[in-house]
Amino acid sequence: MSTWRLSVDRERCIGAGMCVMTAPDVFDQDQDEGLVLLSHAEPHAVHRAAVRMAVGVCPSRAITLHEPDPDGPSGLSSPPDA
Repeated sequence: MSTWRLSVDRERCIGAGMCVMTAPDVFDQDQDEGLVLLSHAEPHAVHRAAVRMAVGVCPSRAITLHEPDPDGPSGLSSPPDA
């Protein structure tokens, strides 16, 4: 059974902190630059709604959710480019 996985692109992150405010059990920010830190690369099921919201509200699209596809191999779930 595949699990949800998160990845973050710290070079793309602008330090807005929306992910931390949305899913504080999964994300944090470093003390030096305020860039995203991933506390849990495979978030627990209770955090899934907050993780999806964090992906959607990230202004720099620095968070990618790798979500298992129930009909096949793992796929990617991230907001479309504007």
